[in-house]
Amino acid sequence: MQLQRLILLSPFFVVVVVNMAAMAASGSVGVNWGTMASHQLPPESVVDMLKDNGFDKVKLFDADESILEALSGTGIEVMLAVPNFMLEQMSLDSGGAADLWVEANLTAYAYPGGVNIRYVAVGNEPFLKTYNDTYLKNTLPALRNIQEAINRAGLGAQIKATVPFNADIYYSPESNPVPSSGDFRPEIRDLTIQIIQYLHLNDAPFVVNIYPFLSLYSNPYFPIDFAFFEAGPTKNNHPIRDGQNLYTNVFDANLDTLVWSLTKAGYPDMKILIGEVGWPTDGDKHADIEKAKRFNQGLVQHVLGNEGTPARKGPIDIYLFSLIDEDSKSIDPGSFERHWGIFEFDGKPKYELDLSGREENKGLVAVQGVRYMVRRWCVLRPRGKDDDVDDRELGKNVDYACSLSDCTALGYGSSCNHLSAKGNASYAFNMYYQSKNQNEWDCDFEGLGVITEEDPSDDKCRFPVMIGYGNRVVLLHRKVVNILLAVLEGCIVFLLLVS
Repeated sequence: MQLQRLILLSPFFVVVVVNMAAMAASGSVGVNWGTMASHQLPPESVVDMLKDNGFDKVKLFDADESILEALSGTGIEVMLAVPNFMLEQMSLDSGGAADLWVEANLTAYAYPGGVNIRYVAVGNEPFLKTYNDTYLKNTLPALRNIQEAINRAGLGAQIKATVPFNADIYYSPESNPVPSSGDFRPEIRDLTIQIIQYLHLNDAPFVVNIYPFLSLYSNPYFPIDFAFFEAGPTKNNHPIRDGQNLYTNVFDANLDTLVWSLTKAGYPDMKILIGEVGWPTDGDKHADIEKAKRFNQGLVQHVLGNEGTPARKGPIDIYLFSLIDEDSKSIDPGSFERHWGIFEFDGKPKYELDLSGREENKGLVAVQGVRYMVRRWCVLRPRGKDDDVDDRELGKNVDYACSLSDCTALGYGSSCNHLSAKGNASYAFNMYYQSKNQNEWDCDFEGLGVITEEDPSDDKCRFPVMIGYGNRVVLLHRKVVNILLAVLEGCIVFLLLVS
């Protein structure tokens, strides 16, 4: 059986790890906090939620000032990131760009009592096959320059630079698809080993992203139970025998393929962090809440059990993907890309998830004090029997709405796929209307739309009401309202003084 290892995701994300201080040398469970959303929750509220749930490590996929300020003084361990588009600039021989980046994003925050920065991710999956070698020549020089700039800033002992890789940098041949035959791709092997040597020299970890969901998504013949963590071999999970090792899930098989690749490169004990791993809840026939809970709960218990994998016993450090849904991510890899969160866009948990690994029936704590826009929706205007809508006109407006908002829940196998054509139109109209902050003129659609206060959701398909902040327009409106209130307050005081 050939193991699929394709991983595709957005460059800007945040990662968080659960505190397991009570267990020495134990594994840790993390989650990516993506920021590619049209309306974002206040960073302070999200950080409070992280603390409420016991998370104590977070990885940012850029260096957002507002998030860093919210993390200051919390003690939460942080990994910042240099995005791919900055790799060329960071790779320049002078190193000046790296020094400026470190000064602005590390030195400015990594002081006692400030932000507890531990790692810098240089790029994100820069060797991904679909990038067509775009970042190959810049990654190692950028890594060196960033680490040397960190050292010059006097932070080298506490902050290490690394590179999060896609799992497609290693493989097992089709002739012998088992972990022990794994190695790095021939065309990038030498360069990958040079990076590994540099990471090892600086005591930095090797970071890799593994996605069992994508094995199932990309291969219709993939045995579905092999993607999950049920104990022991079964007739449905099609275990893999590799010498004396037996693999009952693709996560372990994938990770051990990396372990063998590192061993063949001369680094059998290299520290590995699983930068991203998770399961989406919508956007595909295999992406739903039941499977996401099954995978993530099984993964947490597997990792915190500290048994390791057949080829590498002991703790595993992982980072779940992801924290909150992101409605602005590219859907080129698939509609599921906007639905990886264990929390909804508004910070509500999607399902119970015991992060302690003790099989407790314990839920996640939601973001508190979330403010929403007015409870109203934009739907297709009801028509009489003799008042038919031209299908081409309706289709044109639906396409327009979906091109500028998130309609991924309407796709095949998704949560709203059961809606009628009129239901699809209403969903599309509402998503556009909510994304535009409920402006009345954004529910026109050439007279086809109408605003309603009656929730059109059903038991499977939710028509959301957008959160009332995190968008530049909303913030501008709020600022104007505050100014008007201040003026009004001044007028009242003046009238009281002269009366």
